[in-house]
Amino acid sequence: MTNDKIHIVIVTYNAMPWIQKCLESTLPYPVIVVDNSSVDDTVVFIRNNFPSVTLLPQKNNLGFGKANNIGIAKALELKAKAVFLLNQDAYLIDNCLDKLWTIQQAAPNYGILSPIHINGKQTKLDSGFSKYVKNTQNSDFFSDFVLKNIQTVYDVPFVNAAGWLLSEKCITTVGGFDPLFFHYAEDDNYCHRVLYHGLKVGVVSDAFLIHDREDRKTPKIAPFSKQYFDLAERKYKLRLSNINISFEEEYSRIEKELKKIRFKKILKFQWAKALLVQKQLNRLAQFEKQIISHRAKSASLGRTYLDF
Repeated sequence: MTNDKIHIVIVTYNAMPWIQKCLESTLPYPVIVVDNSSVDDTVVFIRNNFPSVTLLPQKNNLGFGKANNIGIAKALELKAKAVFLLNQDAYLIDNCLDKLWTIQQAAPNYGILSPIHINGKQTKLDSGFSKYVKNTQNSDFFSDFVLKNIQTVYDVPFVNAAGWLLSEKCITTVGGFDPLFFHYAEDDNYCHRVLYHGLKVGVVSDAFLIHDREDRKTPKIAPFSKQYFDLAERKYKLRLSNINISFEEEYSRIEKELKKIRFKKILKFQWAKALLVQKQLNRLAQFEKQIISHRAKSASLGRTYLDF
């Protein structure tokens, strides 16, 4: 395989704890780094130590999806035949990309192919990845590994974008990430769109990357705090933007959920919390038209969200 057929795109933000190991793992592939206005030494370090990297520093933090869109568009401009999205805290193992590329060429219906993600210590599967291949997502994955009846590729509805090989066909059919999502849920939304357009998402059984995030702590979110409502809004937008299901039916379900919560707060005389839930209902109504517009765009064929 000619290495320049695959371009690796990495979005960075204060990436100094990982970026050297990450970039060293990408050799000898062409790499595009889109930096989201890091305030540490990420940009200077890359310029000084990895001069072959195409570095695209941004004036502002654009979020994961928008920054990746810039990198993907640049890769296509450079005549890439596939784009591999790699997290700044992830490292390729051995000939991971060669294996993904070979399978994608043989089975072009896979718009997204992912390696298996293992943890930073290389002692077990990444905990998040384990959820993406659990029995409800693919009934064979764990059983096959235990019983040594391993398939080449396992179909899944979702795997996170820490390491995705996107085919040129996928990019020119589905497009880029929906800017509706700043950070988190954009990869869920993308998988929804890949499946909608008749392509598949797969995990390759003998390709591996390290996702070095096990020391990252998930902050506790207090009920009815700003973070609580921000998270809830992102979840509702993800559910409503899924073009594989009815917008009207999903909107009705969410509305009923919120009204039920509001009613319970009123019964307990928790007026302040009931008011907060009402504000959430109001916010839901405010972004209804926005979601409908994005659904229509996501359902269209072409370089959606990539033509700036």
